[in-house]
Amino acid sequence: MSQHKTLAADLGLQVFFCLPHSPWERGTCESHNGRIRHYLPKGSDLSTVSYPQLSAYQQMLNERPRKILGWKSPAQLFKQLISNLDSN
Repeated sequence: MSQHKTLAADLGLQVFFCLPHSPWERGTCESHNGRIRHYLPKGSDLSTVSYPQLSAYQQMLNERPRKILGWKSPAQLFKQLISNLDSN
């Protein structure tokens, strides 16, 4: 995020950073990190994981239903969003 000021100015966004040692400020990120840890425990050497295996993990995470999404998966909601854009 070294270019956050440029990004904010170009897109008209406000950029916020969580405080160090304040995990409650980064709930979504920490929750997702926890899901990733199911496949890649903390301290895993990513240089030993193949690209196809990383892609498989990515697919499993994107197809995993989430309570916050009404028990739909991110992939389902993304497809729904795209189809709604196409119909407009």
